[in-house]
Amino acid sequence: MKKSQHSEEKIIATLKDASSGTPVPEVCRKAGISHWTFYKWKKRYSGMEVQEARRMRELEAENAKLKKIVANLSLDNLALKDVLSKKW
Repeated sequence: MKKSQHSEEKIIATLKDASSGTPVPEVCRKAGISHWTFYKWKKRYSGMEVQEARRMRELEAENAKLKKIVANLSLDNLALKDVLSKKW
């Protein structure tokens, strides 16, 4: 996955700037983003502080690792059941 050019601090500052009354097109122009990106950020980060956004990113990474572990264990379990089900 492509790494974002904008940090959580910049994203949240941009959203706060827009919520303070600055028009969205002007905020997007200053940040160098499209209005689609702005609304995607708003959907994901609205109402968050920087620490909460960092914690969310850490939890998402941990969740991805755990999903990989579960997938590997499920494959191992399935393979063992397949081997044990054969009659020798």
